Amino acid sequence: MQVSDHRVALQDGAVFVRSWLPAAADGGAAILLFHDSLGSVELWRDFPALLAGATGRQVAAYDRLGFGQSAAHPGRLSADFIGQEAQTAVPAICSALALTRLVVFGHSVGGAMAVATAAARPGLCEAVVTVAAQAFVEDRTIAGIEAAKAAFAAPDQFSRLTRYHGDNARWVLDAWTETWLSSEFAGWGLDDDLRALRCPLLAIHGDADEYGSPAHPERISGLAGGGGAMAMIENCGHVPHREHPQQVIALVQRFLSASV
Repeated sequence: MQVSDHRVALQDGAVFVRSWLPAAADGGAAILLFHDSLGSVELWRDFPALLAGATGRQVAAYDRLGFGQSAAHPGRLSADFIGQEAQTAVPAICSALALTRLVVFGHSVGGAMAVATAAARPGLCEAVVTVAAQAFVEDRTIAGIEAAKAAFAAPDQFSRLTRYHGDNARWVLDAWTETWLSSEFAGWGLDDDLRALRCPLLAIHGDADEYGSPAHPERISGLAGGGGAMAMIENCGHVPHREHPQQVIALVQRFLSASV
């Protein structure tokens, strides 16, 4: 497995990208990972390497601006931040790594970013996988964020963020909680991007997800313009790829074998 790190320049600073390339890569579309609201490349842990080895495809993950090892974000997140990755980071990363065909794979809000990217760039994206993604702002989502905000008020909990985000940890936490809890974000939804899709989609969700009910994968798969499927994982919370990695990988393998 060849693992390589890159720094890719964007208008507001460089983003950190890591790539996993299997020794016997099959030439299929590369898988680009979009992390969650508190995530980073390091927080994917060994999942990208496992996914690359199992699928025979190159896997790439990046820290969004302000997260992990990427440059600090210049300000607050705008209300349309989910769709911005398709216009800024994705084309720059594809150019730097010479990626011309993608399977976009996102966890939580990263799933929404994957959908938005595939909707905006149909010639680039061949399939979408969402894991524990939200399609709208649900009461359960808000309750989960409020509980997490209270928990991170404890220094020992906040130090977990500092471990992965350094001096940007406070910005990362506020970008998540204050954006999702704001009145201007309350009406956000993924419906238009889902209907605009022209490639197949798989929505994976845990049955005990504390940030979203099964209404999310049902909506995501049901509205997907290129055809959608959903898979529920039993006894699973908000991080299926960490709680049940082999089951997630098996689902993705079957989906990609049948789709692209």
